Amino acid sequence: MAAAVSNEDIAAAFEEMADLLDIAGDNPFKIRAYRNAARTLRNLPREAADLLQAGEDLTRLPGIGKELAAKIRELVETGQLGALQRLHRRVPETLEQLLQIPGLGPRRVATLWHALGIRDLRQLERAARAGRLDGLPGFGPKTVQRILDAIREQRIKDRRFLRHDAARHAEDLCRWLQGAEGVERVVVAGSFRRGRDTVGDLDILVTVRDGTDVMDRFTRWPRVAEVASRGITRSTVYLRNGLQVDLRVVAPEQFGAALAYFTGSRAHSIRLRRMAQERGLKINEYGVFRDGENLADEREESVYASLGLPWIPPELRENRGEFEAAREGRLPRLVTRADLRGDLHCHTGASDGHGSLREMAEAARAAGLEYLAITDHSPHIGVVHGLDEDRLLRQLDEIDRLNDELEGITLLKGMEVDILEDGRLDMPAAVLERLEVVIGAVHSHFRLGRKRQTARLLRALEHPQLNLIAHPSARLIQRRDPIDLDWPRFLEAVAARGCLLELNSQPLRLDLDDLHARQAKELGIGIAIDSDAHGPADFALLGEGVLQARRGWLEPADVVNTLPLDRLRKRLRQARG
Repeated sequence: MAAAVSNEDIAAAFEEMADLLDIAGDNPFKIRAYRNAARTLRNLPREAADLLQAGEDLTRLPGIGKELAAKIRELVETGQLGALQRLHRRVPETLEQLLQIPGLGPRRVATLWHALGIRDLRQLERAARAGRLDGLPGFGPKTVQRILDAIREQRIKDRRFLRHDAARHAEDLCRWLQGAEGVERVVVAGSFRRGRDTVGDLDILVTVRDGTDVMDRFTRWPRVAEVASRGITRSTVYLRNGLQVDLRVVAPEQFGAALAYFTGSRAHSIRLRRMAQERGLKINEYGVFRDGENLADEREESVYASLGLPWIPPELRENRGEFEAAREGRLPRLVTRADLRGDLHCHTGASDGHGSLREMAEAARAAGLEYLAITDHSPHIGVVHGLDEDRLLRQLDEIDRLNDELEGITLLKGMEVDILEDGRLDMPAAVLERLEVVIGAVHSHFRLGRKRQTARLLRALEHPQLNLIAHPSARLIQRRDPIDLDWPRFLEAVAARGCLLELNSQPLRLDLDDLHARQAKELGIGIAIDSDAHGPADFALLGEGVLQARRGWLEPADVVNTLPLDRLRKRLRQARG
């Protein structure tokens, strides 16, 4: 088997299949199956290649039937997918570039391809500037200008990767390097360690004993596509997906200074060096020096202690007040994954998920949760197979039956209800009164102007049953820009109303972002860190949301799903209008 083929590689191939089939106008159920399978693979705790080698049946995985299991085996054994190669003969793979432009879905991409023969970003830019898009259905002047703006931004975004996607490579590479002779410590630093939602590269620090072969092992990692440079203490490679990885070997006594130096943002590091200079010290990646004497050691804490400061958590190192807080003893006790007792947002197979009520409940319990809100979609967006009133009421009865049977987990009755263009909720108030968790969410009309979009959310807040707003900016990182919202006005209204806001843990969302999460905290708004799970494996994503929350300075008291169930229910009731 081709051990170098990871779950991320297989998921990327399945996502590519789904995108190209979508452009080709293929069966939507087949497209959805590929996307669900990609999600399953990204959240598997073990590599599919290892499962196959152990003789395990992949069809036991959520959303993986015989046909998809065969394709996974084909990818693992050959590194290629015949179906994808055949699809490339029908649909140019360069069309996938166009899908990364906000507002260009499969239908518009298909229009560009069939009407104008546009196959890539360069052709699209030329056609837009030449006025060739004028008159095409769905391509008004504002849309064309947004396309040109997005192409310019895309050149920057292409150099960054979702942290979640980079994490699998980082974790696997660290394990690989631990196998090198003489290696003692392996740590990923940089923006990855700070928990940024995207990363431009990976900075890995290693301490070793004499006689190490770590550089040889690093450059021989099976996922390396190109060795850009190789030295005794530093090497740089590019992985097959284009991600740059820098490896630095440091002496054990230099490790604390190197870790601090390569973790902090540029602004944080500049401030750190300036503070050192004021004390007559010099800080660099090798240590903290006074008259040639190194005051730091292998511990990162020693670097901050040399400046009279406590250790500052990596997620806070952005020069956003962390130095003042450290000096005044106000650093937050940041929330951890262990603090979460429940999850207020998940989907089942009744809408667009792929797990039953029982399966989701048991998976949540296995993830260490005590309660789980079932919040399938309302019917407004047809593609997610939302529940109408009758189906919802039947689901509520089933939740009652399961709560009588299950031990160690309690299901809460809820729904994710669309906030319509005019701010109304997509479900009668009489039905919503029966629910404990009513989540309002924007799933359409993303391009409304600031005034209309803000008015839309403010009207939704007036609904007496609403107690939580999901993924408030509606962004999809690197795929869809946030809605244009008057954030100060919106957050003030949320605080005055007592409503809750979600920090959605899905890697493409991480919404609230870190800045808005901190603003919400300062206004006293309760925040729910939710998985938005669409299958049993997705509860593992809660850690992604916790990391974002830590960047927003959130403490356990700021997060409502750290509360025990009785207090959580009281808080949910208080959050209603």
